[in-house]
Amino acid sequence: MANSCTDKPSDKGPFYHGSKADLEVGDFLTAGYGSNYKSELTMNHIYFTALLNGAGLAAALAKGDGRERVYIVEPTGEFENDPNLTNKKFPGNPTRSYRTQTPLKIIGEIPDWVKQMPEEIQKLREKLANNKGEIIN
Repeated sequence: MANSCTDKPSDKGPFYHGSKADLEVGDFLTAGYGSNYKSELTMNHIYFTALLNGAGLAAALAKGDGRERVYIVEPTGEFENDPNLTNKKFPGNPTRSYRTQTPLKIIGEIPDWVKQMPEEIQKLREKLANNKGEIIN
């Protein structure tokens, strides 16, 4: 049976976070930064996934001019299914997307993953820019 947004996820990882930030093993990712999707919104959570290519897509869509990076992360506390995707856009949690208010510890970096073509990234950016849905923060 699929977890609902309110059920505690049973996923054991490994977990990934996509970013353009230049970070090191041992660094911590924390909430409290601007959203990649709505610039006026400060995020109360840090997001991550158990799907490598999902983290790669997040890295491609992240703000900034840095190189796209996918980090292996370890949650330091409780986490939940990402309600922006789970049961809202995709029944259950097929994207294996999660969020937490506690830091994520970087335990490694993945140098290679399947990257989206620039045309696909542009289409996704346009779709996100036209999205009128609210982010559950």
